[in-house]
Amino acid sequence: MKTKHLIFLPLLSILLLVSCRKTEKQDLLGIIDKSLERATVLSLDMAKSLENDTLLLPRSFENGKLVTSDSRWWCSGFFPGVLWYLYENQPTEELKKYAVDYTDRVEREKFTTDNHDVGFMVYCSFGNGFRLLETESYKEVILQASKSLSTRYKDPIGLIRSWDWNKETWQYPVIIDNMMNLEMLMWAAKNSGDKRFEEIARNHADKTMKEHFRPDYSCFHLVDYDTITGNARLKQTVQGYSDSSSWARGQAWAIYGYTMMYRETGDKKYLDHAEHIARFILNHPRLPEDKIPYWDFDAPNIPDELRDASAGAVMASAFIELSTLTSDKKLSEQCLRTAETQIRTLSSPEYLAEPGTNGNFILKHSVGSLPGKQEVDVPLTYADYYYVEAMVRYKKLGSILKAG
Repeated sequence: MKTKHLIFLPLLSILLLVSCRKTEKQDLLGIIDKSLERATVLSLDMAKSLENDTLLLPRSFENGKLVTSDSRWWCSGFFPGVLWYLYENQPTEELKKYAVDYTDRVEREKFTTDNHDVGFMVYCSFGNGFRLLETESYKEVILQASKSLSTRYKDPIGLIRSWDWNKETWQYPVIIDNMMNLEMLMWAAKNSGDKRFEEIARNHADKTMKEHFRPDYSCFHLVDYDTITGNARLKQTVQGYSDSSSWARGQAWAIYGYTMMYRETGDKKYLDHAEHIARFILNHPRLPEDKIPYWDFDAPNIPDELRDASAGAVMASAFIELSTLTSDKKLSEQCLRTAETQIRTLSSPEYLAEPGTNGNFILKHSVGSLPGKQEVDVPLTYADYYYVEAMVRYKKLGSILKAG
């Protein structure tokens, strides 16, 4: 009889734990539904506010005023992408109309060759639109944009050049953000039959893996390369605290980029790298309990430093995807739990805006570039984009979540 009790008690503990996890996840799904409803109200109000200014897109909200841009700003594709994700969640004609309208405003960027952000611009807008509607003209826009982005790749160096400015200091600068633009090239390879796009994406990811990361898998923001030898000559940060620090959004771009590359290629080295980056973030002693990172993991005045909602949103989306790809069950659960906490935190009043406030952006408290004193503690379109993407991704886990 005593032996039976000893067996029964651990089993009961496991059943209670599983039941608690199911309850937690169902509760979070309810929070996500409410947050997506809030995001829809805010985004429709934003869309209507700029409806008659057919060249403008939202950028930020500072000093009580809406800051806009035209399609040339690197973030121009994010608001259309938000509308597409909200349409995917709740397919109404109103959301579709505005998603199409704001996507069209970005089309001219398919010919952009003077910066690497054409991937952000076009794939977040037209890419999501094509995924949902399969509009043939969207496909042509994405393929042309991929050709434009490819012009920034140089074979002897093996990388896509990021910036063309500060030429007195840099010869061939590449930033970690550039990993995010490779998804469009991978899509182009599959949808055109031209494997050159994939070759460029793989080469860029491989050399970035080699040069951008420290032994602990934190990353530099920028690596500059010699245009003759192709060797790294400078390793720096522009938007982080120092050249030796770990800029939070840079880490987010890194884990998202390598998780995506594994999804697109099935090449295990990308999964291994994403897992290493994930462990660096997840086990970092300065990652707060609510899992929204300080703008830089090495900022000098933690815990009195600003948080970066945009980094938290990108991480959450990446962690959700990585949790479904890794075979390490402990890491998978850690990734998913962290993403759940991040979504809960971002969905709290501290970060999620009320309708009629925050310039109609969804999230508050992002940090663009603190060293540059640009977009500090303000809403940003890419924070909104990856927050909504994370919530949509979480909902798609579906039967996996129900099974606990």
